[in-house]
Amino acid sequence: MDKKTYFFAVDLGATSGRTIIGRIEDGTFSLEEVTRFPNNLIEQGGHFYWDIHALYFEMIRGLKEVAKRGLEITSIGIDTWGVDFVFIGEDNAILRNPRAYRDPITFKAMDDYLEHVISRREVYDITGIQLMNFNSIFQLYAMRQEDNAALKHAKKILFVPDALSWMLTGQEVCEYTIASTSQLLDPRSKELDERLLESLGLKREVFGKMVMPGAVIGTLTEEVQKMTGLGAIPVIAVAGHDTGSAVAAVPAKDAHFAYLSSGTWSLMGIETKDAIINDLSYQRNFTNEGGIEGTTRFLKNICGMWLYERCRKEWATSPVVADQEAAGMSHPELQGSAMQVEAFRSLINPDDPMFANPASMLEAIRQYCRQTDQVIPETPAEICRCIFDSLALRYKQVFQWLQEFTDIPLSTLHIIGGGSLNKYLNQFTANATGVTVLAGPQEGTAIGNILLQAKAAGLVKDIWEMRQIIANSLDLVRYEPQDQAVWDAAYENYLKITNK
Repeated sequence: MDKKTYFFAVDLGATSGRTIIGRIEDGTFSLEEVTRFPNNLIEQGGHFYWDIHALYFEMIRGLKEVAKRGLEITSIGIDTWGVDFVFIGEDNAILRNPRAYRDPITFKAMDDYLEHVISRREVYDITGIQLMNFNSIFQLYAMRQEDNAALKHAKKILFVPDALSWMLTGQEVCEYTIASTSQLLDPRSKELDERLLESLGLKREVFGKMVMPGAVIGTLTEEVQKMTGLGAIPVIAVAGHDTGSAVAAVPAKDAHFAYLSSGTWSLMGIETKDAIINDLSYQRNFTNEGGIEGTTRFLKNICGMWLYERCRKEWATSPVVADQEAAGMSHPELQGSAMQVEAFRSLINPDDPMFANPASMLEAIRQYCRQTDQVIPETPAEICRCIFDSLALRYKQVFQWLQEFTDIPLSTLHIIGGGSLNKYLNQFTANATGVTVLAGPQEGTAIGNILLQAKAAGLVKDIWEMRQIIANSLDLVRYEPQDQAVWDAAYENYLKITNK
């Protein structure tokens, strides 16, 4: 029987989830995946829902597995995607599966709210959050407009990680980092804003008490203990928002860094003591989300590998032989073929609205190039090169903007998440930004979850010690800028094309 002490992390994304055990020893950490499972959207009656009970079942299954293996668990932490929430009734039962942020009810709700309730600028000035139709405030407004029965009878509204913690402990909390994604929180007071709640017909008490990352939520209920075979293990409020946990895992050595959480979507930002909310942040659509130890994650959402992933999906169903061959290539093979194509022959703005969810991503890219009088990319290699060149140049633009918002020189860009494995795009990003890029870890979210539990247990002093442990445990891949003059010229051309 293994008598070493472990931390148990539940890491849930919008398409899949997993349970993980991790431990700290001799200034390093180690992780092991226990279970992996799908997180399926349920479409019913014109709406999309999450199966909250299926997620609960998977948490219990993971806990049963560690009990079966005789592992000693110090604590449990849960992180998930943002903005979504669960309604709890007066009888302490879940009233309905939670709506998913992809639900079409929010498509018109944001514009209606901002036109008839509180103005766009006022909402931004209160929250500092990028205005997006699926933010919690607009979901709740849409539900109020439809006279949603679950909302009407809710005793409590708990964000998804808080709801799962409640299912394990019976304790109702509102964790700060996940609450910050809702567009209901004032980052200056670090509390939900009364005016915004009032505009939705809600009172503050309908949400749980605000807790910061590292707080003990409660211990496993007797029911959960009996089901799993475990004792009264504490559940810790880690950074409940998965990006919050991921950024906590950036292995930076000092404050002179920016981060890029790279995956389907890219989030580039800096860590600040206070929220940055002003005319320029509003104009450039930056967001202020909660971080650990009272910090703010000041960042911008960028369309990331979504472009590439959608193209690969199209090639898989294309009748064209070359497209089918591209779909059958490994990522390194396809990306390697793109490196044989002339650089910068076709450029796009990855964040142009036409790339949000087009019927055909391939056609959208070609149409953009057609409209901006460029060479139209035809082959998979040309499309890939267009995407990678354009992403790197967009990263340069956002990186320069970030530098304008801080007095701290940014000398390093840390790339974390699945995109940290893309060696071509990482090198392009170093070339474009002109700073050192350090790639890794790939599993930032789970690492941040585990290390925050270790901090709560007193094994780690603060975020900088966390980051030192991560740096000690990983071999980061370093990329230094190359061909500066060439990339600077390409950037000037990029700005001309994207400003047409």
